[in-house]
Amino acid sequence: MNFKIDTKEVFHVIIIEEKDLSANMAAELENFIAVEQQNNQLSLILNFKNVAQIDPVFLNLFLKLKSTLSNQQKSFVVCELSSDLQKQLGMDKEFEGFHLTPTESEAWDIVQMEEIERELGLDI
Repeated sequence: MNFKIDTKEVFHVIIIEEKDLSANMAAELENFIAVEQQNNQLSLILNFKNVAQIDPVFLNLFLKLKSTLSNQQKSFVVCELSSDLQKQLGMDKEFEGFHLTPTESEAWDIVQMEEIERELGLDI
């Protein structure tokens, strides 16, 4: 699986470089993220701007990541996921409560705002 990772002070941005994402790619991405989180517990933004097809198993990955990162007091945002991909994942019900943004810039804003809220001791 091809992707780029951009590490900022408090978060990673992983930009998926594949056009079609299969189920085995979800496991590969999950393993990579687990290793990264062991080394640097940072918030995470997944950018899907290059993806045209996605296996529904990725929704399970999103649920796991949301839970894991929430337990670590970190943010999780999915960005640039087209409406077609959202339909492929069946996100109309199960994606409630997730951060989904149309642009990476908006994802950065969410992560930074949540980081400020955590520093201030606000319940997010």
